[in-house]
Amino acid sequence: MPSHLTRPRAAVAVAACLLAVGAPTAYAAFTDDAATGSVVAPARGTPYVETRLFFGTERPDGGPAVTDRQFMDFVDREVTPGFPGGLTVQEGRGQWRDASGTIERERSYELILLYPVTEAGAKDRKIEEIRSDYQKAFAQEAVARVDDRTLVDF
Repeated sequence: MPSHLTRPRAAVAVAACLLAVGAPTAYAAFTDDAATGSVVAPARGTPYVETRLFFGTERPDGGPAVTDRQFMDFVDREVTPGFPGGLTVQEGRGQWRDASGTIERERSYELILLYPVTEAGAKDRKIEEIRSDYQKAFAQEAVARVDDRTLVDF
């Protein structure tokens, strides 16, 4: 084969090899996680725990529903002292099956707490107190809890 034809072919072959080798690196910053269907970003931040608590407002005994004012007073008194760095409260509508098998639909609150993994033991005790205190104060059957490890960057 004439040398003037082999140079372009060699250049194309080298370029193809570089693209094939470089492609995984180029896409390493943002990849799809097939297991969750989410985009995985570069690791950044400090290891934290995200705890979400779900508070219902209807009382199983038929008493009056927990009001916004009552709930925010509870947060100020019971939650803020243990989590002075911040928290988020969101209002919602939820449903769940109670102990008798009835599906209850009610106005609810989601409380989101973020705290360093290194504080997880102490924060766990405080969170369990919050759940117990709410159940007692407002005659609730349960307060749901979800914990996830995450990275947080402020």
